Amino acid sequence: MDIKAPDLGVDSAEVSEIMVEVGDVIAKDDNIVLLESDKASVEVPSSAAGKVTKISVAIGDQVSEGMVLIELESADDSAESNDDNAAEKQKANSTDDVKPESKPEPAVTESKQSESAAKPAANAGKATTHALPDLGVDEAQVSEIMVSVGDTVSAEQSILLIESDKASVEVPAPVAGKIEKILVEAGDMVANGQDFIVIMESSTDDASDSESEAPKPQESAPAKTEDKPAAKTTGEPKQAAKPTNTDTAASKTEGKLTEAQVNEKLVDVYAGPAVRKLARQLGVDITQVNGSALNDRILKEDLFAHVKNSLTKQKAAPVSSNPVSSGLPKLPDMSNAEIWGETETQDLSRLQKVSIPQLNYNTLLPQVTQFDLSDITETEKLRGELKGGMKAEGVGFTILAFVVKATAYALTQHPRFNSHLSDDNTQVILRKSVNMGIAVATDDGLIVPVIKNVQDKGLKQIAIEIGELAVKARDKKLSTKDLQGASFTISSQGNLGGTAFTPLVNWPQVGILGVSEASMQPRWDTKKQSFEPRLMLPLSLSYDHRVINGADAAVFTRYIATLLADPRRILI
Repeated sequence: MDIKAPDLGVDSAEVSEIMVEVGDVIAKDDNIVLLESDKASVEVPSSAAGKVTKISVAIGDQVSEGMVLIELESADDSAESNDDNAAEKQKANSTDDVKPESKPEPAVTESKQSESAAKPAANAGKATTHALPDLGVDEAQVSEIMVSVGDTVSAEQSILLIESDKASVEVPAPVAGKIEKILVEAGDMVANGQDFIVIMESSTDDASDSESEAPKPQESAPAKTEDKPAAKTTGEPKQAAKPTNTDTAASKTEGKLTEAQVNEKLVDVYAGPAVRKLARQLGVDITQVNGSALNDRILKEDLFAHVKNSLTKQKAAPVSSNPVSSGLPKLPDMSNAEIWGETETQDLSRLQKVSIPQLNYNTLLPQVTQFDLSDITETEKLRGELKGGMKAEGVGFTILAFVVKATAYALTQHPRFNSHLSDDNTQVILRKSVNMGIAVATDDGLIVPVIKNVQDKGLKQIAIEIGELAVKARDKKLSTKDLQGASFTISSQGNLGGTAFTPLVNWPQVGILGVSEASMQPRWDTKKQSFEPRLMLPLSLSYDHRVINGADAAVFTRYIATLLADPRRILI
């Protein structure tokens, strides 16, 4: 006997948990799989009793109405007839099965909603009370209200989250307009056809944009429940999809959970589909989030609070960590003025305190520095021709823009310099885009904002972003996003002096380019057989020797020097 997916209310949904396994003997209405779409999470019950002989889907599969989920071997009829309690239950289930079909209320509600949705303009400016659509069960609990009085909503925008023992459903706005009154509260038990909101209707043009994937009102309901009763379950899904002994042993050996265990853990989390989707978008492990709503349910606000708390901890950790973690011994006792003379204690700036743990990582890196010179005489002439027009547009056009552009291009041609070494030191993780960190000196110390996707930007745009980030850095207005994601770093000393230096690799990056002050130097011209004054720019490339060898570093540094000498090469 094939047990098929019922009408899911959407075109397809993903299998997030399989709640039975081959060999299990299940009763009619036992939950067999958990299906999840962007708008609903639904437990699908078995439409018959029997022994599971085959599971036709796997976790992650997309299923649609009519697709076979499992195959059953029918239970023994005589055994069922001898069990009076089972017979009574079967009879009760059969009676309950036909109840949803005999109820006229949902049909009337859908009809009203269809009329309202078909003529939004005609009802513009009219406050209308709207009833809940068919929820698929006799009653369910309001677990989250997603709008407030005064909000402007669009038709089909999710406004209410309803939870039952069988499903988690987002109820959409039946029409576009302004929320005048909310007739239910979080925690209320509601039923099909119950009035839940009053909306001052407006034309669809005036409504705010809704998510492109928002379903129609009738699509927001869970899988139809003509084949299942509204009886309460324990709320604890049946344990299934257990890993085999081999899988369990393997997972322990590797120190991580099996796929089945991960999915089991995720299902145990009490959160609706919208919250789960947001967690995936934010990259948050939802099993680590504490819920604040009824029954510890996780709300969107809980996700935001979790992210904020994590970022706060990340910022605070370096400050509170031990700056002697590099292994240096403690300072000697300097209290004896006859030996040490007078001393004065000054606090480091917050930025300096934060930087110390990161700088200590360099004691663990086998870092080497490669030096070279670039003849930027012709490039400087080009910059001189262009900077007047740039200045008129309010753009500071320095040689650093050329350095960033040339380095970004070089990284696309030598991708190993735009990479990270894996934790187990067995793989190199190549970055597909160039996110360039630009070291900026501030009163509090050095800070490194990041220009994203430099490989796709021209000189003018790069110059604009360098200027904007430098101003934000000095005004202490850089956001966390401005400081994250760098794949390579450039540290320019500008006109501060010096002929070369050894920049420190900013782990987990594997390279950093130092740029010193350009100076006029005599260079021998083989054609003219004489010395000529040329503007030479010193380059200092530090690199992680575990990933980069010396020969490659020399080639890479010379390649950047060549591009800077003739930036037309970048255009080829």
